Amino acid sequence: MKKLIFGVAIAALFLSACNNKSATTSSAADSAAMMTAKNKQTALNSEIAFSKGDVAAAFKDYSSDFVEYGDGTSKPKKNQDSLKIETKEFFAAFPDFKGDKIHAVAEGDTVMISGIWTGTFKKEYMKMKATGKSFKVPDVDIYTFNKAGKITSHSDIQSEATFLYQLGVPMPPKKK
Repeated sequence: MKKLIFGVAIAALFLSACNNKSATTSSAADSAAMMTAKNKQTALNSEIAFSKGDVAAAFKDYSSDFVEYGDGTSKPKKNQDSLKIETKEFFAAFPDFKGDKIHAVAEGDTVMISGIWTGTFKKEYMKMKATGKSFKVPDVDIYTFNKAGKITSHSDIQSEATFLYQLGVPMPPKKK
């Protein structure tokens, strides 16, 4: 009888140890899923702020080492103060800028937001004369996050040439 009780006790301890390990694994997975969901909401909040022309809210969750990559055709930009000024100038030139049909997908530290972006070129922007024309462009914004849940980088997939073409802005001559 003592052997049976001892055997049951050993089995119970073994099962208890197995259950504790799976609880820890489950807890880590839940934590990662919660962080991914938080990152997704943070990126969406930034996009919503951009659609409202709210520069302060759009940049609220950017990390101090944030990098703007754009579509990859220009050098990366790191100075947030310059980026904020440029963004304010953009909103002044395109006061009706907004995103529609916004959809977010997140995995790990990356969030991608797709949407249809529109705006009308009403005031001069970066030495380009306003044309009064509008653009309507599908695009995807890609955000990366650090462990603290701050946005560390942004890039998008749509070329600026697409916007400029729709706005009737003459393209600069190609370098020879």
